[in-house]
Amino acid sequence: MLKGRTLGMGELEAVENRASQLAPFATGAIAAQEAHGDVVLLTADLGKYTDTYPFRDRFPDRFYNVGMAEQALVMVAAGLARTGLSAYCTTYGAFATRRAHDFLAIACAHGGANVKMFAGNPGLTTGYGGTHQAIEDLALMRAVPDMTVIDPCDATEMQQIAEQAREMEGTVYCRLLRGNVPVVFDPATHRFELGKAKRIGSGTDIGFISTGFMTERCLDAAAGLAALGINASILHCATIKPFDSEAVAAFAASVDKVVTAENHVLVGGLASLVLDALYANGVMKPLLKIGIPDRFIECGSIPYLQTRYGLTAARVREQVAHWLGADARAAE
Repeated sequence: MLKGRTLGMGELEAVENRASQLAPFATGAIAAQEAHGDVVLLTADLGKYTDTYPFRDRFPDRFYNVGMAEQALVMVAAGLARTGLSAYCTTYGAFATRRAHDFLAIACAHGGANVKMFAGNPGLTTGYGGTHQAIEDLALMRAVPDMTVIDPCDATEMQQIAEQAREMEGTVYCRLLRGNVPVVFDPATHRFELGKAKRIGSGTDIGFISTGFMTERCLDAAAGLAALGINASILHCATIKPFDSEAVAAFAASVDKVVTAENHVLVGGLASLVLDALYANGVMKPLLKIGIPDRFIECGSIPYLQTRYGLTAARVREQVAHWLGADARAAE
């Protein structure tokens, strides 16, 4: 993070010596509209904090602010989708999944409406406490039939998903990464594929299965663990639904121990999906779950909260080293 700089609402902490990209969601949404001409973008009075303004400035007649009314946001989007448009929506994840859950489920997913909800403040990316932290959104959304659910890792995936979303069938819920978003994957070589997990590395001592920005943390933690003689690989699962259960089972079978890592409560999220996949495929491995505990989280700075609840690279490394009986300080 830049010295003396306070993180913006829902913005990730920058990693030293890692590039970042400003507003990748807007870049992708603009590209989708330029290529296809049928995209409209709606927000619930949160345009500034969900990176919609570049799209608004480029296509002012295709941008709608419905005000502080998330249920209306979803219903207007559903109506526009019925006319043949691809309706992109933005608000905070806590508001989309708590205040407008029924509307997303029935008005959108039930009828296969072409509505794409991009939800900000996922997990612990805001310090505003339980009212604003969408820590259980993946569990709520993946339980809705015919709903696609995505948790991108970085700016590269965020932009690519925004570009591809209009071509994804039916209703999509995607966590939104905003502001100056770290670039983890090379945009020249990485391509997001819906429903496909991607393996990174060949280590077999530890297999990290991760989603969202926790993949970045696992990659960095793996580098620290290598200094302890612990070789790790990562399976990045950006798509929560449809979930790549076969790839998860095959990956787990190829490593000695498994660690799941998610910016979400450990109830109903990635860890639950992984355990289901391993059980269904007869794979039995020691497993460590890293994520947010089953509680509402207090207010605080984003770095403080992510450190306290084990979501930084250093804390991931420490938790794994402790689990294995190694001294994480030796890697510092």
